[in-house]
Amino acid sequence: MDALLDVERSATYAPMEQQFSAHAEQTRALEMCNQAYRLHRDGRIAEAIELYRESITLHPTPEAHTFLGWAYSSLGRYRAAIAECLRAIKLDPHYGNPYNDIGVYLMELRRFDVAEYWFHRALAAPRYATPHYAHYNLGRLYERQGDWIGAIGEYYAALMMEPSYHPAALALLNLQAKLN
Repeated sequence: MDALLDVERSATYAPMEQQFSAHAEQTRALEMCNQAYRLHRDGRIAEAIELYRESITLHPTPEAHTFLGWAYSSLGRYRAAIAECLRAIKLDPHYGNPYNDIGVYLMELRRFDVAEYWFHRALAAPRYATPHYAHYNLGRLYERQGDWIGAIGEYYAALMMEPSYHPAALALLNLQAKLN
């Protein structure tokens, strides 16, 4: 009888133990990702990359892949950055940040024709907390292509969403001054 109870207990508690273990791994991965982000912001890119990778190994998230891509871009490794963003999109196609970042990296690779598509994908993403970035980046793209009206419209759109976004305000002022 005791053996039967032990089997029942282990069957009951095993999923809970697995759940706690998975939660602990997720928590640790998030802590590592946050630490990597701080290192990244401090300019310690190689250390940040290592921690982002460890975080992803423990528990992959679209955010960690996107931040790893950003770290690669800091080193000029745009193709590796794009690959990480594509991994992020595969994990969560509704997360807007990697779409915008791919557009930025493609602009750095002078692939303006394709970059626009990715900015529009970012703007269409249901989970995107900073769409003013995509509008600003579209403005930069249009300005590089000589589409002044399109650029002004995107800079305005960025400022309508985030009035204190200084890069868009400065870009708009500079472009208006250039046109006068």
